[in-house]
Amino acid sequence: MENGGFPDLGSRPADAGRSAKASAIPLEATKEEPLADPTPEPSTRYLPLEDDRPDPAVIEPGRALALADFAPPAIGAGDRLVRFAYSLGLPASAIHPFRKRAKTRLTATVTPPLPGDAAAGKALRAGHFLVHGYKSPIADTAFSGPRLPPAFERMVHGFRWLRDLESGGTRAQCVQVAERILGTWLNANPKPDPTPAWDVGNVGHRLLNWMVHAPLILSGQDRALRTRVLHTIEDTARWLDRRVTKADDRLSEVAGWCALVAVGLLMADGKPRRLYGEAGLVKALGELVGDDGGVLSRSPLCQIEAIELLVELRACYEAIRAEPLPQIQTMLTLLVPPLLALLHGDGALGNWQGAGAVSAERIEELVRASGIRTRPLRDARQWGYQRATAGKTVLQFDAGPPPVARHTRDGCASTLAFELSHGAERLIVNCGGAAFAGGMIPLRLEQGLRATAAHSTLTIDDFNSTAVLINGKLGSGVSEVEVDRRTLSAEGAGPGATRIEASHNGYVSRYGLTHRRILILRDDGTELRGEDLLVPSGRKGKRGMIGVALRFHLGPHIELAASADGKGVTLSLPDGSLWQFRSGRDGVGIEESLWADGLGRPIGTRQLVVTAKVPRSGESFSWLLKKMR
Repeated sequence: MENGGFPDLGSRPADAGRSAKASAIPLEATKEEPLADPTPEPSTRYLPLEDDRPDPAVIEPGRALALADFAPPAIGAGDRLVRFAYSLGLPASAIHPFRKRAKTRLTATVTPPLPGDAAAGKALRAGHFLVHGYKSPIADTAFSGPRLPPAFERMVHGFRWLRDLESGGTRAQCVQVAERILGTWLNANPKPDPTPAWDVGNVGHRLLNWMVHAPLILSGQDRALRTRVLHTIEDTARWLDRRVTKADDRLSEVAGWCALVAVGLLMADGKPRRLYGEAGLVKALGELVGDDGGVLSRSPLCQIEAIELLVELRACYEAIRAEPLPQIQTMLTLLVPPLLALLHGDGALGNWQGAGAVSAERIEELVRASGIRTRPLRDARQWGYQRATAGKTVLQFDAGPPPVARHTRDGCASTLAFELSHGAERLIVNCGGAAFAGGMIPLRLEQGLRATAAHSTLTIDDFNSTAVLINGKLGSGVSEVEVDRRTLSAEGAGPGATRIEASHNGYVSRYGLTHRRILILRDDGTELRGEDLLVPSGRKGKRGMIGVALRFHLGPHIELAASADGKGVTLSLPDGSLWQFRSGRDGVGIEESLWADGLGRPIGTRQLVVTAKVPRSGESFSWLLKKMR
């Protein structure tokens, strides 16, 4: 392939190993515990409503679009021949031998569709990279070799800092900074080599950012540098032509295809590359997401990145007044609703699959730039996240298997974890932040933040439900999750509820136990009732005892007061509201924890921990989180 044609655009085998079955587990009577008494007393009984299922058109707004055939765009016979010839490795000069070769130049200027971080832009002008809250001097940055933390690698080698620089000052103030950093990078990376600078994902982002922010790197007075950059763009695009399908994951491949299409759109004589890139992009997009629009890595950060790539590519079409591929808009329509499902009442992101609480402002800007107006996806079976809203309360529940290895970036063993917010306040969270490690979060914490114990769920003997490996990958563990979601009605005049039940097999091979979690959220948003069960997977449970821990990581700035019996904790939120957590059978401990905010900063917080020694034959744990005022 090195000296021959470009990679084949044929279909690839479908992913295996992911399952999300629906079970029909009988609904048991639920009971409400008085806050002063750890023993539950009957209060409200919920009944399933057979005819009150959520409207499928509301729950799954993108499902019909997911069935669209992501085939190469329809083009004429002549263009098909050009695309085929280019895919074989023939240069544009060979495809059109009698046409005078155009000078290497940019034919249009793109209006950047996404704002950057102005603070990071000003830091660049002051001589520092600002990545996830951590400042690093540009002069001390290793622009070659594998010595940078992953977050810095993506920023430096992908030239993602150009967007921030664009927002950090006027064009005249920023051009010299951009050219100085670019010149340093080019000197450190004169030719491709097996370092992170030449990962397909970084190359794709680098080329796309050069196209979108070309005025920053091509407007200076140094003509020699401008000529060098233009030839580097062409050389890099030729390198990417041959290697785009060798990306580490599907999203990196999509970044590579987006870059090739952008170069084909904006560089002279780029039509053969554009036709070739569009065909590859459409096929890669079809393999990027599940039926409900969630990327296969299950990472909200990757979901954001996919939307950003398509929004920027669409701007490249607009720069030359060309009609974008219809599949771009189709894919954006698919991608936005699942992302909205992981927003809390404050409009910011939940802490899932290594993400931090990305700010509401950034999410709003991204959705606005996408042009998609839609509602959150509540029941994303393929992506694996369940969302329930009640009054001011938002519940997010990970009811899916972890991502398969070839799609994983910062994979976490978070199956059956949940987050809960009320208004702008977060009550129950996950630690998050693994994807930000290398900034203000030390790299040594990265694996710990991906562990099951860093999430609000149950662990057995401190083992992860899915093995956490190095380099963001996951091993064996959860392979199957069963989910049952119902709308319940209370007997009498009380409020109804949403009941979500899910189970996973992550502890079956080691302990012979299935973890099943039931969450019931009242429709007025004042009560979340939970039960965690360990159920033998065989006919008989195994002998012996195991240590179980239920962890409930708390949002920041919550004041705590333990009850006299040790089975309850009062939570005083910054907004003045008062909640109480009660354990049905075991005492509640309070331990230190941390939470990653949207800037990648670790915020010290605490966690409620219910620990117990139970027989390996199985056990159940009930608990209640109730709003008092």
